[in-house]
Amino acid sequence: MSAAFKLLVVADESPEFPAALHYAALQAKRSSDGVVMLRVVEPPEPAEWVSVSEEIRRQSAEAAEALTQRFAAEVWAETGITVEIVIREGELKDEIRRLMEEDAAIRLVVLAASSGKGGPGPLVQSLAKGHGLHGHVIPVLVVPGGLSKEEIKAFADPAPPAQSPSNGPG
Repeated sequence: MSAAFKLLVVADESPEFPAALHYAALQAKRSSDGVVMLRVVEPPEPAEWVSVSEEIRRQSAEAAEALTQRFAAEVWAETGITVEIVIREGELKDEIRRLMEEDAAIRLVVLAASSGKGGPGPLVQSLAKGHGLHGHVIPVLVVPGGLSKEEIKAFADPAPPAQSPSNGPG
């Protein structure tokens, strides 16, 4: 049985990526939604010999598979959520758009922002400037990459306010 609502997380090697994935998994667990992890690899530069391009493509695909499998295993161990893994070759925003066209259940994009001097990251910057996903209107949630797992858990699953004695009937 697939979830009616899915959160899309874009996988990369940034130190902030795990924060976005952890948030998405906790949110999906709380709301019984699904998580899609998209890893987009750049196509290799044309090489003089086809075999060189094919070897570069093979190595990129293996690295993408290893990255996504590792993080999917961590999510499953921590939350019991099975992450749907999608690996594509192409330009990042084009592949995000194509995936959203193929899977109408994707209703939220979860990204992590860098807390470093270089800004929040190229994808976050691009979406913030309105250079978005080619006409797709979809909410984008940006998780600060510097949050701890405990802070992310509190953010993803806020506890209801406790009733204090002064708030009760009186």
